[in-house]
Amino acid sequence: MEKRFKKNDNGFVCAHCGREVEPLGYSSRNHCPHCLWSLHLDINPGDRACECQGRLEPVKSEPDPKKGFIITHRCEKCGEIRRCRSAADDDIDLLIALTAREF
Repeated sequence: MEKRFKKNDNGFVCAHCGREVEPLGYSSRNHCPHCLWSLHLDINPGDRACECQGRLEPVKSEPDPKKGFIITHRCEKCGEIRRCRSAADDDIDLLIALTAREF
């Protein structure tokens, strides 16, 4: 049986803000820590198997009782809603601002 999570911790240039993003080092990096935008690349975390490839806008975040925040993204291309855990180096001010945002 194949695992649903594949570690894919590569750096990238953010498609939204253009900043260089370094690998996370402990898990799959899936969004920019500077602007929190992502790309619709995965079906399961890290697999890079999604054909959509649309930009994922961060539309909401919620405090996670275990660690950090859960970020909700909406795909600009197909409208799919995705949720992911925040990373240790994410912009905390953006995360906090997103907790008050309605979508």
